Parts: sequence; C-alpha cells; structure tokens
Amino acid sequence: MKLKQLATAATAAVLLAALTACGAPGSASNPNAGSPTEGGATGDGPYGLEIAENPEFEAGTTMATLAEAGTITIGTKFDQPLFGLLGTGDKPAGFDVAIGSLVASKLGIPYDSIKWTETPSNIRETAIQNGDASLVVATYTINDKRKALIDFAGPYFVAGQAIMVLADNNDINGPEDLAGKPVCSVEGSTPAAKIAEYGAQVVATDVYSNCLDPLRNGQVVAVTTDNVILSGFVDQNEPEFKLAGDGVTFTEEPYGIGLKKDDQAFRDFVNDTLEEAFEDGTWARLFEQTAGKVLPVPTPPTLDRY
Repeated sequence: MKLKQLATAATAAVLLAALTACGAPGSASNPNAGSPTEGGATGDGPYGLEIAENPEFEAGTTMATLAEAGTITIGTKFDQPLFGLLGTGDKPAGFDVAIGSLVASKLGIPYDSIKWTETPSNIRETAIQNGDASLVVATYTINDKRKALIDFAGPYFVAGQAIMVLADNNDINGPEDLAGKPVCSVEGSTPAAKIAEYGAQVVATDVYSNCLDPLRNGQVVAVTTDNVILSGFVDQNEPEFKLAGDGVTFTEEPYGIGLKKDDQAFRDFVNDTLEEAFEDGTWARLFEQTAGKVLPVPTPPTLDRY
C-alpha cells in the first residue's frame, strides 16, 4: 500500500504517513533516519547537521548551561512510526528525533552526546517539570491545558486525528460512528479526550502499539490518534488494518516542543532555531529524510510565539 496515493490537496490529508522497516538509525533498513550524506547533507550524526562551534549564550540561561555541559536529555516517543521509533539500535529515529537533534546542534551538542528518554503521553509534562528532560519532542499537541503546566515552542508540524479499523470494517467512517463503542487510545492524550466527546468508550493504554492486539481480537472496534501515526501502523501491518473513511481527519494537531514553564529565553531560542530551519531548507530536508520517505514534504507551519 502506497500511502502517498491517499494524499489530497487538503493539508490534513497530505499528512498521511506510513512506516517501512525499522532498523537502527542511519541504516538502509530504517527509513526514519537518513545517512549523513543523504539529500546532499554533510555533518554530524544520521541527519547531517552542522554543530555550532563554541556558541555563546548569556550566563545563567538554559542554553549556556546545556552548552557548557555538552549534553542534553530530550524526551520522545519510542513507538511512533516515522517520528520517534526505537528500532534495533540504542537510539530512536524519526522526524521528532531529527528536530531534537537540530536544537541540540545549535547548542554545540553533537548527536552522540544527546541522551534520549522515552516520554509516553501521560508523563510528558511531568518529565519536563521534574527536569527529567530539557525538551520533549514527542508528537506533542499544543493546547491550553498543557500550556498551563509547561511552555511550547513551535509548532514544527501539523497533523490531524484519524481512526484505524480492521481492513474489512466498512461500518465505521468517522468519529460519529463510534458512539457507545470501545476505542483504544493512549491515556492522557488529546485523541483520547477528543473521541470521548463523540461518546466512544475509551480503552486507555500507555503506548499506541498496545492498541493493535485489542483491535485484532475484537476487544475494541477502532484505534484513534494522529493520522501520521496510524498510517505507519497500517503500512507496518498490511493488510490487517486501514484508515476509516479513507483517512478523513477531524481535528488539527499542531506539534510543539515542550520545555519548562516561563523559560522565555530558551523558548525564544528554540523558536528561532525552528524559524531558521523553515527558511533555509533544513526543516524540509529533515522531513524528507524521515517521514518524507513515504510522504510529500508539506509547507512549514507558522510559529506561535505566544
């Protein structure tokens, strides 16, 4: 199944993605990562990023502290096709990982000095508040509830919520068809809260990959999350599943980079990094190296410097 064929001119539909084989970062079997020379890129790590040499920051800022330490801990997902997926190596790969690596590079921190920590949906705010991660780049939808607890830079990508069903299910075509029915999603996630508004009986789990067997054995009739994630599971498990309603989306999910509340200088720095990447083509190159293996490169979103 080639998910590119499902893309339309509508932005949400264009965001459909799929997962191919998941090897170690930078390997030929892992489309989530590009080689250092892929797409004309040269530089550090699998994404070919240039590392800032001796960057200077105002004393006492988060940037100065991290640059002096020479390392950063970044939270991401380990089970998200094309965005954050842990394959056979010891580091995850995907577009979220590439974006986190980009920020680190501007701090003078090379790829091999980044510590990646798994941050499922239900612990992302806690990881930031407790200092377990300096940044969280984890298919992390920006919303007001979360902004009360942490800050966001971005968005750096916009997805949309969709529904995945068994391949022979033609009865479910949209969220309105799920009223009173069991639907699997991740605890604490935006998709879980949204589908409950349609009257679905949410069966919560910790990671989306744990929804696959309940769908297979009939414990749930559907799985819901962002289209880019579900599309990866469809392709990975072909021909078991499909996107309901030809992949129709019913929300807009702006992905942001989470960081500690009220650290304005750090948030400005991350936003500046993203803006520069939007303008000089780095963002498009990183997308092409990862999710772009199966997905047309979209237009960069507009930053929300709230």
